[in-house]
Amino acid sequence: MQKKTYTGQPVITLNNGVDIPALGFGVWQIDDQKVCEDTVIKAIQTGYRMIDTAAIYQNEVGVGKAIQNSGVNREDLFITSKLWVQDTTYDKATSAFHRTLDRLQLEYLDMYLIHWPYSDFIGAWKALEELYHEGKIKAIGVCNFTVEKLEELKANSSILPVVNQIELHPIFQQKELQVYNRENNIVTQPWSPLGNGNAELLNNESLKAIAEKHNKTVAQVILRWHLQEGFCAIPKSVTPSRIEENFNVFDFELSEDEMNIVRSLDTGKRLFFDPKDPEWEQKMLNVVVDI
Repeated sequence: MQKKTYTGQPVITLNNGVDIPALGFGVWQIDDQKVCEDTVIKAIQTGYRMIDTAAIYQNEVGVGKAIQNSGVNREDLFITSKLWVQDTTYDKATSAFHRTLDRLQLEYLDMYLIHWPYSDFIGAWKALEELYHEGKIKAIGVCNFTVEKLEELKANSSILPVVNQIELHPIFQQKELQVYNRENNIVTQPWSPLGNGNAELLNNESLKAIAEKHNKTVAQVILRWHLQEGFCAIPKSVTPSRIEENFNVFDFELSEDEMNIVRSLDTGKRLFFDPKDPEWEQKMLNVVVDI
């Protein structure tokens, strides 16, 4: 298998041999298709080569137009999307995947993920395995899976997820899940790696001191921490200057002492949704949209 190269960027080799850029661009909460298109074009022009979307974001059309109009060959990009809960069954997953391809105007995806560990995710995973063997998807993985759900999937499948995309940032580091992912050769991919702009995090005095030392921003220090931990982060912004700032993290390195300072900020408290919460699960099962 011929590997892609991503000029000037570090990559992470997934457990199936596919390389993924270590830093990507997320588009969660960019609802307007034109805004999404313009934002993703800006990200690609800045240097991002991994774009992460999802059916439930309802902006795959905008991402697809951006890919077409970016001036970068599709083969030089790494495109990820996700299977929504309403389609997380064996019978529905394949058709949902092809609808995603149609909206993105693509012939294949670099990575396709099960968005939440709900409904019949075992059956859906079998459908993803078939699409993977057909070459329609280069790598398959999951989002928001706990150790228990990963164990259940592992016991009922022939392919191990390449990534587990989870809430992870300095305030909430999920260290036990980090260890499990690492021991099972699953890449940890943090969503909302900056804590959704959490003011307490971005105004932390220790992080400010580290940032000043390196002539960087606190956000850049946090993203650099993600990279050095071996994570595959996907920050999001619609502000052109922030898009550039978040990508400009490859020219400095944190010391081990500085890494430990960031590690010490873990509170063990989520900022978002708990996949183990039965009320949240029921809410997600009830979210049925036209996708």
